[in-house]
Amino acid sequence: MLVLALAPTAVKAVGDSSPEAPQASADPSYEAAVKAVKAKQYTVAIGLLEKVVAANPNNADAFNYLGYSYRQLSDFQGSLRYYTKALSIDPSHRGANEYLGELYLKMGDLKKAEERLEKLNSLCFFGCEEFDLLKRSVDAYRLGKSGASVY
Repeated sequence: MLVLALAPTAVKAVGDSSPEAPQASADPSYEAAVKAVKAKQYTVAIGLLEKVVAANPNNADAFNYLGYSYRQLSDFQGSLRYYTKALSIDPSHRGANEYLGELYLKMGDLKKAEERLEKLNSLCFFGCEEFDLLKRSVDAYRLGKSGASVY
């Protein structure tokens, strides 16, 4: 019951950009992968998530976590591949849109990050945390404070 109550919320602290908590899953590999991501054990998470997507190739949340894990390991091409896959499954996935925008900032591509921000703006009619976080990162990037931003 507690897992279901926490599932729609994002668990983010200042300086911590962990992916939004996805919908509850009965897959023990997926649940273990989420725990590994939260514990910053990204290589462990990647191994588990690869099993998850092999069994369920339409799991946009798992692809988003893969993208996030690769980004945390500074493998930007791997991260890009998995965020793109998550968005091919669910173009409205707010977490993947936000994190892809943050990845683009890490890669120095402000224009593409702004495109993700525009996409989030269209998805979040009354505002959402993903839009707010990416907007802060884009604003910080524009001001030349990329090292101090939240991405």
